[in-house]
Amino acid sequence: MPLNVIILAAGQGKRMNSRLPKVLQPLARQPMLAHVLTAGRALHAERLVVVYGHGGEQVQAAFAGQADVQWAHQAEQLGTGHAVAQALPHCVDGTALILYGDCPLITPATLQALLDEAGQDKLAVLTAVLANPSGYGRIVRDAAGQVLSIVEQKDADKAQLAITEINTGFIAAPLARLRDWLPRLKNANAQGEYYLTDVIGMAVADGVPVGTVTVEDAQEAAGVNDKRQLADLERAYQRRQADRLMAAGVTLLDPARFDLRGTLEHGQDVEIDVNVVLEGHNTLGSGVKLGPNVFLKNAVLGDNVIIKANTVIEDSTVGAGSDVGPFARIRPDSVLGENVHIGNFVELKKARLGNGSKAGHLAYLGDAVIGERVNISAGVITCNYDGANKFVTTIGDDAFIGTDTQLVAPLRIGDRAYIAAGSTITLDAPADALTICRARGQKSLDGWRRPTKQKS
Repeated sequence: MPLNVIILAAGQGKRMNSRLPKVLQPLARQPMLAHVLTAGRALHAERLVVVYGHGGEQVQAAFAGQADVQWAHQAEQLGTGHAVAQALPHCVDGTALILYGDCPLITPATLQALLDEAGQDKLAVLTAVLANPSGYGRIVRDAAGQVLSIVEQKDADKAQLAITEINTGFIAAPLARLRDWLPRLKNANAQGEYYLTDVIGMAVADGVPVGTVTVEDAQEAAGVNDKRQLADLERAYQRRQADRLMAAGVTLLDPARFDLRGTLEHGQDVEIDVNVVLEGHNTLGSGVKLGPNVFLKNAVLGDNVIIKANTVIEDSTVGAGSDVGPFARIRPDSVLGENVHIGNFVELKKARLGNGSKAGHLAYLGDAVIGERVNISAGVITCNYDGANKFVTTIGDDAFIGTDTQLVAPLRIGDRAYIAAGSTITLDAPADALTICRARGQKSLDGWRRPTKQKS
């Protein structure tokens, strides 16, 4: 039977005290609505309809290009029943599943259970049992346990207020029934709104069975009304990610101090220290170790890579056996080969380092193509920008770049070249030669031999 997923996302969210519409408030760096859309897509719905209202232009702009989303405008916020009615013209005959744009932790598994309970011609409600149900509509049952109605708190009497089973708002129902029930809703209640929950009583009156599914973790169906609730759900979301990763074999030294704001692929025996933040899509090979306070965004790390404390890596690749940090920054479009060493306070931008090369400390390598087994000493800078254009520095295999050297691009350093400390190199340096550029001018010495280690 065709499935229509209807997401109510028209609320203003005044308690957020933000210019950003409520459903665009971020959880794990994604709008709350994005999480709900992901859950809806997992059910392979025929129609995915978002009901928007406050900040509608911003909401639609945030999801521009997502062709599977249809938009229904709720010009006046007259209640949840009224909101669903705006979506019906976009739906096809079948089942309707009502979701909420500010309930980002709902899972496809729970939604599928609700759909299974609804079946072909049954209404199903997702409920939760709370120790403190204040603020929620109560599930009213008869002596046999059958659902009679849902009563909102402001309309409940004393006995009904004592009920701890609450309505989460998630409902699955035959679309044909909703087309009949919604026009008959009344707003004679404390809020003066057309409540979607009133269709429960209509179903009972029409002899339509009403089933329930009780969610095990109430936070999964929790909504967000203010920044504190958003922070609570952020931590719940992150703990869920941490539990999933640990079940898959990842070692988290403190699951409470870990943030996954995207997706992660990983091998075996990955170890992650405290306060690590992963954004976008990251790939970690087997044996990878991430030190404390590391930030990765769209990074690919090969097997046995070690990233030391306080290192930032964005949109870059680090080859197997390499180590980076502490306090290093690898900016986008950088590629490190295998067994590369990048030390403390080294910054790379659009740089490629071949296997076995190293930059131990205090260097900037931008727009650079560096060969294998190259040694970059402290204080080395590739001067890649003339104020208008960027230029490339190319360094051959086995070259040695001495301390406090400036390489003024465009520039080529030959294989096995040796650049003396304190040089400013503006001309190409030949292979197998010592190049010096100090106060007396630049020289290249033919027949020069590279220093060798003395035997102890």
